[in-house]
Amino acid sequence: MANVNTTEIINKSNFNRFHLMLLFWCTFIIAFDGYDLVLYGSVVPYLIEEWSLTTVEAGAIGSYGYIGVMVGAISFGILADRIGRKNVIMLCIVLFSLFTAFCGFAPNPETFSIYRFIAGLGLGGIMPNIIALMTDYAPKTSRSILVSIVLCGYSVGGMLAPTLSIFLIPQFGWEVIFWIAGIPLLFLPLMYKQIPETPNFLIAKGRNLELGTVLAKVSPNFTFTQNDKFEERMNIESGSSVGQLFKNKRGLSTSMIWIAFFMSLLMVYGLNTWLPKLMIEAGYALDSSLTFLIVLNFGAIVGTLIIGRLADKWGPKKMLIPMYIVGAICIVMLGFKTNLFFLYVLVAMAGACTIGAQNIANAFVSQYYPPSIRSTALGVASGVGRIGAIVAPTLGGMLLAASLPIQINFLAFAVPGMIAATVLWFVSEKPAHYKQEMNKPKKDVSLDKAVGN
Repeated sequence: MANVNTTEIINKSNFNRFHLMLLFWCTFIIAFDGYDLVLYGSVVPYLIEEWSLTTVEAGAIGSYGYIGVMVGAISFGILADRIGRKNVIMLCIVLFSLFTAFCGFAPNPETFSIYRFIAGLGLGGIMPNIIALMTDYAPKTSRSILVSIVLCGYSVGGMLAPTLSIFLIPQFGWEVIFWIAGIPLLFLPLMYKQIPETPNFLIAKGRNLELGTVLAKVSPNFTFTQNDKFEERMNIESGSSVGQLFKNKRGLSTSMIWIAFFMSLLMVYGLNTWLPKLMIEAGYALDSSLTFLIVLNFGAIVGTLIIGRLADKWGPKKMLIPMYIVGAICIVMLGFKTNLFFLYVLVAMAGACTIGAQNIANAFVSQYYPPSIRSTALGVASGVGRIGAIVAPTLGGMLLAASLPIQINFLAFAVPGMIAATVLWFVSEKPAHYKQEMNKPKKDVSLDKAVGN
């Protein structure tokens, strides 16, 4: 019998077919997560016209969905550390796909708002658990970039929503954009079969055979017997999962991360909800205004991939602070009319430094906490951040209703970026438990012994 260190095996693995399969499904799911969240901003001008809504009412409807996202992020993040991330992911897919599709059948704003809230529960729960799952199985040397690629799926979905709106709504109406969100339900059986459960949960449940089979895919040279004992390098800490976020000198860093998430998501959802409408107010046609939303999310993809690779080399925190500062500057400059090419560059940079920065922030948090509380950490941080997402649509609607200069509207979504950059200075580079664990004598056998070499 041997003690098998699952963390070491995964950390030293090389990217292979197993990682590619997991990367594909995680990116696919996040793409529809991004699609479902961004599509409201794509159709809100049509809803305002069809249902005779004020901008404040339209903003409130957008906020109802984000309230569901906040509740789902916290609830499902905590639940996943107890019942397994895989089961929670499947449940969340059903919630956000089914009820977003139902929005296309809503006869009035009230029913629409109820469906958006329920869909929001699933949307909130999916992001932290997908990130945690990818982090659990990613090789150490490429962890940030793989998580960043997954999170690029959000921006792919964010580009898909306005693109389809431009081509399909004139022919089939705004409802079809919501019906498309039901596509993931068709792939649910295949996803359930191919997506693995996390190592920490399998160890806790004593499902050694299942874990050994998965690890053999992660590292093809790995062999095991039924008598082997699997364990993580990090010990599971005692106490409630939320309380653990403040233990081992993590209290200040956890609080600062929460503030950064709040400010970051206020920017992200403010722009995704109101950028088309703001550009219409600035004198652009509806189709060209939706194009700005496409450029915003395209910039997020490019920024995430570039900064994700740099984050693996220099650390996510060193990348995040300048990203938020540059993003805030770009958003302010959007309020001043200039030539179209420069405007597109500003929008792309704003996407890279807001949505892209939030993607890197998620990758940062996924590696900052021990595996036993990873979903909880991501879920609670995302849930607190979603308060910013809730505020953003209503804030934008109120600013537009006040008929203030367009520059004030953009400034309101730029200031949070400066605040996010400031609070991240107070986050320690490494949480205390990593240093403590690294100084402990290892009780595990070496990787070579574990694989029987």
